[in-house]
Amino acid sequence: MSPHTATTAAAVHPLLADRWSPRSFDAAHTLGDEELATLLEAARWAPSAYNAQPWRFLVGRRGDTTYLRILDALVPFNREWARTGSLLVAAVAEERVENGVLQHGPVYDTGLSVAQLVLQAEALGLHAHQMSGFDADALRTSLSVPDGFRPLSVVAVGAPAPADLLPPKLRERETAVRERRPGTETFFAHTWGTPLPTRP
Repeated sequence: MSPHTATTAAAVHPLLADRWSPRSFDAAHTLGDEELATLLEAARWAPSAYNAQPWRFLVGRRGDTTYLRILDALVPFNREWARTGSLLVAAVAEERVENGVLQHGPVYDTGLSVAQLVLQAEALGLHAHQMSGFDADALRTSLSVPDGFRPLSVVAVGAPAPADLLPPKLRERETAVRERRPGTETFFAHTWGTPLPTRP
């Protein structure tokens, strides 16, 4: 168990309990071709409604052009720490319109794909931090994301480094105790001792 292992109300798989989102990454760590292929393969085999597989990924390893363009699209707060990640991955969903209505399935499925990439990173002894703080238009322009595709998130992947390497405010977040809302406030089910909500 690491200091960041979640204290769960019921036993869960160690990959889930140990997964967390660091901001301090080892700037000397490089991601090998085999590790990268494994991460992307995990994402590729995510569940998908009608097997539509709407996810697309823009993948940059530290120092290459794609990495730098993704980094430039991040908000300054994220750019400050994400620059030490070994890998930056921008997740993009192929949007679908049916009968004039924008479908939400592609966004959901792409989230599932990213989740599998994140857990595979954990299985490889790496960590991943997902971000919503980025300029989608800047990312779309700099990496030529075509119309009909929506940038959803950016994920930094790498080997963790000591929290002491971070500025004081980020260091405080890095070492904070992990918390989640209680199950009784999250799951409306009798098994949690909370009756299902009723409408008047």
